[in-house]
Amino acid sequence: MAQLSWYDELTTDQAAEAGELLAAAEKTDGVAPVGEAVRLRMRPGATGSKHLLAHLNGELAGYAHVDMIGDSGGHKVAELAVHPKYRHQGVGEALVKALPQDSLRIWAHGGHPDAEKLAEKLGFRKVRELLRMRLRVENELPEPELPDGITIRAFVPGKDEAAVVYVNHRAFDWHPEQGSMSIEDVRAKENEDWFDPKGFLLAFDAEDRLAGFHWTKVHTPELGEVYVVGVDPDRQGGGLGKALTLAGLRHLREQQVKEVMLYVESDNTAAVRVYTKLGFTLWDADVQYGR
Repeated sequence: MAQLSWYDELTTDQAAEAGELLAAAEKTDGVAPVGEAVRLRMRPGATGSKHLLAHLNGELAGYAHVDMIGDSGGHKVAELAVHPKYRHQGVGEALVKALPQDSLRIWAHGGHPDAEKLAEKLGFRKVRELLRMRLRVENELPEPELPDGITIRAFVPGKDEAAVVYVNHRAFDWHPEQGSMSIEDVRAKENEDWFDPKGFLLAFDAEDRLAGFHWTKVHTPELGEVYVVGVDPDRQGGGLGKALTLAGLRHLREQQVKEVMLYVESDNTAAVRVYTKLGFTLWDADVQYGR
């Protein structure tokens, strides 16, 4: 039986060990078992989390992260992984049973079949699905058609954070995670190795008010991401979202990436339709379970 231990914060050694477990799981499954936010919370000094470590035979066999701040619906959100070496030995079930069960949501990245079986066994059902779509960008892309009076420039660190957060909140007030992005969150990501202000495209109107943005991300020399596209509700429906998406795709292609991915809620039919028309196809899906 796995030995379980809770921590409010991981030490540098614990974070490194958990990182090796996550890397092993990703190599086996072809998809990262936790999101970017969890990896940021694994760093020493990060707050708002509970970390659960499961050991077998003196080795780290499983890891679970619980976001104690929760999403906008008041749910505690968990993500977990079991080392491939220790799968089908009850470690995953032990981790899930040890989590705080009140208002709990659990992500299964990539919709892993083992996660689906475990969820059904423990009385969880699918409550949310996040599609991952992809597009080859080696071919020519259409020129963005900007609405009248709109111009695009790159993000300027130290100047544009507040405007981005304001528009982001208006655009994603319905979203469990994205809508809560703060100025501190933006600044923290500016310190990440992948951050490139040239790939953070801002659209301003004639009065120099931010109307929307497309934040791109380069994961590897081969793979880029439509990280966030946000349009102020007052500007939605006029083609700005499509234009910003195309502008970001063209920027990513200039970085020599071959393929671009994005995440979109499965029930956001309007966005799925736009991305499908641009040529994006379904890659896989992250599934969130709850009781």
